Amino acid sequence: MKLKNLKKKIQRLEKRLQEGPKKLAKLKQRLHSEESARALKAARKSAARAAKKSAKAAKKAGAHAAGGKKPMGAKKAKKKLNLSPERRAQLAAAMKARWAAKRAAQAQTNTTSGDNQHSAPGTPPPPPENRPDGV
Repeated sequence: MKLKNLKKKIQRLEKRLQEGPKKLAKLKQRLHSEESARALKAARKSAARAAKKSAKAAKKAGAHAAGGKKPMGAKKAKKKLNLSPERRAQLAAAMKARWAAKRAAQAQTNTTSGDNQHSAPGTPPPPPENRPDGV
């Protein structure tokens, strides 16, 4: 091996050894901060779960004491659609057309079936027979 290349290798190794402790310290510090952040996050989650559980228990106890009935499940909040004004107008027009068609179909079925229901029967019912009280 040439002397020049040997000197370069030695310089690189010395440089790496000098950087080593600094890099190692930096990596250890980063690891410690990540671990502490993860532990903090886990603690927050468990505290939130505990609070939620205690709130459910209190709500359940209050409902049982008040009426003795099982509480109904809480309704989910409706998700708001992210629509542009043009798309919103288009959907509104489509729904109005659908409702109008539905009302028209319902009105048509009501008039045809309604005539048959309320029409006068062909023969009147027979009059009640007069029976003697003793029979």
